[in-house]
Amino acid sequence: MISITVLFIVYILFVFRVGYRAMAQVEQGFVQHMDLLKQKHHKVLSKKEHIHSEKQELAQNAKEIFTLYELTKEITKTNNEEEAFRIFQHFFRRNVMFKTCHLIKPNDPQVEGLKKRTDVFVFHLHSKNTNLGYLIVERLLMEDFEKVKILGHQFALALRRVQLYKELEYSAIRDGLTDLHTRRYTLERLNEETIRAMAKKIPLSFLMVDVDFFKSFNDRYGHLTGDQILREIAEIIKESIREIDIAGRYGGEEFCVVLPDTNQEGALLAAERIRQATEKKEIVAYDTRVYVTVSVGVATFPTDAENAEELLDKADLALYRSKQGGRNRVTIFESES
Repeated sequence: MISITVLFIVYILFVFRVGYRAMAQVEQGFVQHMDLLKQKHHKVLSKKEHIHSEKQELAQNAKEIFTLYELTKEITKTNNEEEAFRIFQHFFRRNVMFKTCHLIKPNDPQVEGLKKRTDVFVFHLHSKNTNLGYLIVERLLMEDFEKVKILGHQFALALRRVQLYKELEYSAIRDGLTDLHTRRYTLERLNEETIRAMAKKIPLSFLMVDVDFFKSFNDRYGHLTGDQILREIAEIIKESIREIDIAGRYGGEEFCVVLPDTNQEGALLAAERIRQATEKKEIVAYDTRVYVTVSVGVATFPTDAENAEELLDKADLALYRSKQGGRNRVTIFESES
């Protein structure tokens, strides 16, 4: 009986031990499974955070690209430097925190001092090898430095475009040798001023100026001396007229001047100033010193002509009479009838 009881107890202990081990294994498996689930959960959360971060970055990049597009679209509408900077400031203030922002010209002596200040960000505006000036920004947050560089670079491109436009516009209306207006531009202005004179019932005069014996000077001294003669006479003409007058190179050695709101007497005085100043001027061209003279023809609206074309023809005829009369003189158009 005792042996059966002992055997039963041993059996119970054996079962209990086996069961305990099984339970321990189950518990360990459960813990491992939970750890695995936690790891997967963390990976999912990390991936979500990464995706969210990427979405935010993409959204920010999209915003910056759109801002850059809008800035480019608006700033290309103007060919004026001041207006371009006003547009830039508008976009700049919408996207960057700062106190003040202004431009300074290239080679401004204050640049070096500004670079030493800790509260000032100095951005060099340039396009290839062209110095366009400096963008000075006060109290700028460090996190916005890259934004300033991106927007500033776009503004620099806009400034350069404005400069190129002005250069192109200038070259289109200026004679390359004398820096006077081109024939086309001068005649366009003559037509405009004639229309204005008609509307306001005011006089308008026109001068034709020709260098006497210019071909002889060219043949004797060469084209370089001839070019210098034309440049010097162009300067004399500019110095002899008012700011509102329009001087142009008509072609070759001929010049023309539009004199708004000027009667015959006023035109005669202007023509004589040009003639006398030329006569007195010693022109130095390299190792050559020469004196030249000019002949001038004068016509006035409405006394001599009814429109711009007639005014030009009458001034040209008066110039011809100056040449025929001995040169170095001013001739006012007079009808032969």
